Amino acid sequence: MTSNAEGARAARTNALVRAVSQWIDSSPENQDRDPEALLWGRVAKVAEESGEVIAALVGATGQNPRKGTSATMGDVERELLDVAMTALCAVEHLHAADHAPADVMALLAAHVETVARRAGLT
Repeated sequence: MTSNAEGARAARTNALVRAVSQWIDSSPENQDRDPEALLWGRVAKVAEESGEVIAALVGATGQNPRKGTSATMGDVERELLDVAMTALCAVEHLHAADHAPADVMALLAAHVETVARRAGLT
């Protein structure tokens, strides 16, 4: 059962993801862009953000002898959260194209349940 505070947090998170997604779509660079190009850009951005996670992990573990330790695990965490935010905004963008705002937190929760069930954890 979800508490009122958790429900309010999820509603606020949904609203903020929607606002960020709309902000991206309404940027001057994107206003006249083909809808399919916008979608491709959103999905490609997820991959670009994933690359930043790898770069942060390389930096945090000192795997580049030229740079040494140049990042922290906190940087890795922030980059992972950027990947998640970018993916959630892309999901919101998919739904916005159908003029049906997404409840991205509910979609995420349902997906986590599905993956946990496949793993035999529920």
